[in-house]
Amino acid sequence: MIKNRLLTVLLITLPFVGFSQENSPFSRYGIGNLSPQGNVLNRGMGGISAGFSDVTTVNFLNPASYANLIYTTLDIGAEFDSRVLKITTPADKYTSNNAFISYLQLGIPLLRNNKKAIANNVAWGLNFGLRPISKVNYKIEKDVRTNIDSLITLYEGSGGAYEAFIGTGVKIKNLSFGLNAGYLFGNKNYSTRLVFFNDSINYIKSNSSNETHFGGIFVNGGIQYAVDINKDIPEKRAILRLGAYGNLQKSFSASQNILRETFIYNSTTGAPSRLDSVYEVNDVKGLLQMPATYGAGFTYENKKWLFGLDFETTNWSSYRFYGQKDSVKNNWTVKGGFQFLPADVNSKKYWDFVKYRAGFYFGPDYITAGKSLPQFGVTFGAGLPLKLRKSFYETQFSLMNVALEYSNRGNNNNNIRESVFRLSVGFSLSDIWFRRYKYD
Repeated sequence: MIKNRLLTVLLITLPFVGFSQENSPFSRYGIGNLSPQGNVLNRGMGGISAGFSDVTTVNFLNPASYANLIYTTLDIGAEFDSRVLKITTPADKYTSNNAFISYLQLGIPLLRNNKKAIANNVAWGLNFGLRPISKVNYKIEKDVRTNIDSLITLYEGSGGAYEAFIGTGVKIKNLSFGLNAGYLFGNKNYSTRLVFFNDSINYIKSNSSNETHFGGIFVNGGIQYAVDINKDIPEKRAILRLGAYGNLQKSFSASQNILRETFIYNSTTGAPSRLDSVYEVNDVKGLLQMPATYGAGFTYENKKWLFGLDFETTNWSSYRFYGQKDSVKNNWTVKGGFQFLPADVNSKKYWDFVKYRAGFYFGPDYITAGKSLPQFGVTFGAGLPLKLRKSFYETQFSLMNVALEYSNRGNNNNNIRESVFRLSVGFSLSDIWFRRYKYD
């Protein structure tokens, strides 16, 4: 009853916040605000992914983990975040809420139950997925008063980047390796509107906008190596898993529309309407150059505990948009977390089978906006079984993963600071979906 109530509340709540949109001036730079990495399970532990593998959850950041899938797993995540912007000069605060789907993926074990594969300790897994990479969304008004005129400048931006991918992972004894390949696509739309006010002169309003669409093929890979500790002593058995993942620098094709125009606001709708096109050119070809990313880490897991630590770095100084640099820099992130499972062999209590998680991360953000933006976050999470497995013949291991995250970007040296509270919910629905009946 408890887990059913939790599920009902979450499903009822999410649609009501789905129409809100975040407003973050930092998303003006680079490819925007980066979306949270990893699935909801990983996020509950600070985002550790390099050395993490679970038989019923798909870890898409390190495709080497696909080889350990036992059941066909449909994994979907959604999140709600509340973002608070604090401005030092002049002192002000702005809050925005946002809700959206975090990812959708389907993991399929291909060789897990093959007799030859079992005999040779070989496994093979496959994954299909779609997920957001970044978001651009801001609307900022700047008012300036001179001795003669008043000037209002309205900055607006929208867009983001997404990945549609297919991945595979192969395990040979203790070594696993894998690849993700797919199509990265997105858009960046920026506009700046200028409005002058004067008591005797009616100035014409102006708009300068750039709309860019980009896309192309991408590839990233990963590797994991498992060390079986005390494998002959079941009560003391543990696994130390080392992992690494990354991608090389890649350029994507882009097409840009550039517009410089005058406009008026419609007296009925209030929407801007074009007066005259001062300059307009469409389909300007160019390149979006994305940087290389590398990550490495480990997890240590026994019957009740799992600990992990990751280090990730990205060479954002190589980022180029139509050959131009931006206010971004190389960054690094340290992630750490743990998971605790209270369950005893003979326990029948539901809460004993809940996996409790916590973690942290810190490091400079890749966006500078004139000054370095230190960033840190703390996370808490839980894995809630949707059904307790009461029989050896039952094949369902479905979970609802929940993660709570608080993060902060900027400090007293920055005029703008941003804090985010995020609630993420993921459903990992695992079962043997494609097994033939042997008995009728």
